Amino acid sequence: MFTAKKTLLACSLMALTGAANAGYTIKTGEDSAITFGGYIKVDTRYVDGNIQATDYWYGGGTVLSEDASNFGIAANETRFNTKYVHGDVTGFIEMDFYGSAVSGGGNEIISNSSKPRLRHAFIKYKDVLVGQYWTTFQNTSALAEAADFGGPLVASAFIRQTQIRYTNGGLQLALENPETYGGNNVVQGGYHNDSMPDVIGKYTFSGDWGNVSVAGVVRRLESMTGNEETAVGYGVSGRIKTFGKDDFRFQLHGGEVGRYVGVTASTDMVGEEVEDTTSIMVAYRHFWTEDMRTNVFYGNTETDASDRDRTHWGVNLFKNFTKELSFGVELGNFEMAEADADSNYFQFSAKYVL
Repeated sequence: MFTAKKTLLACSLMALTGAANAGYTIKTGEDSAITFGGYIKVDTRYVDGNIQATDYWYGGGTVLSEDASNFGIAANETRFNTKYVHGDVTGFIEMDFYGSAVSGGGNEIISNSSKPRLRHAFIKYKDVLVGQYWTTFQNTSALAEAADFGGPLVASAFIRQTQIRYTNGGLQLALENPETYGGNNVVQGGYHNDSMPDVIGKYTFSGDWGNVSVAGVVRRLESMTGNEETAVGYGVSGRIKTFGKDDFRFQLHGGEVGRYVGVTASTDMVGEEVEDTTSIMVAYRHFWTEDMRTNVFYGNTETDASDRDRTHWGVNLFKNFTKELSFGVELGNFEMAEADADSNYFQFSAKYVL
């Protein structure tokens, strides 16, 4: 039961997560409120090349024997979230409809149904967060703005993790859920025997000029034969204000970052060997007018043990017709150089922020 008069605050902009924008807030008491937010997004996408078309590019793909083209329309990125605040306690849950691998689980023959997927579910009390959220290793403000879901994921730190996190100013320390991708990973034929949590530390320097984060991750990996290896990865990322409302975003990662960067572009282990990865992502956002902007982005990841070299670049144009409604177009290319394969894509997106 609400303990105070219900008050609706229409379209109050709140930073619920790095990706969720606006919301509607209802006061439920002296120091409590519940917020509903999210957005509806519809993507029209044309892909041509010898990497199989997907709803969005991630770090891998299926190489085709010859070029093929595909046209599709999907609304799977649409999401909904709820945040409840009561004093020092915050609870947050969010889902979208990418509920089955990359395709979203839709059935184009009958109903184009898509399965809901849990994105975030956490409890925050003062400086401690417990639950599923963006990994502490990641700087969400450094992600490129793109029509393609996530943009150059091939070279971005981008993963949601169940974790226990402590924050003190710019310092964040966390224990996060372990998984040896390519080693004892069950899908890879392993036995799910990771015995130690991943340990992550990050410090973010911020000011009127923007922000820069320095992060490190230490893990204990286990191969399919049961051998354990220590892996250490690092990253520097940020968003720097330039001219007017423009900004420059970057991510540089190296060492044994494995699954934390590239969304399957890099494995943690290949056989008994720990994978070493080097990745770079850069993006520039320019505002032509108050309601029109362009982003240019580039991302590349290279690995040693699996000998992968994968790149995603793109350029787009977004226009806001109202504060909540925007349309965008994007042209880009995804390449798997080690397989001599690439595909071009063109995408039109419509987004309405709730």
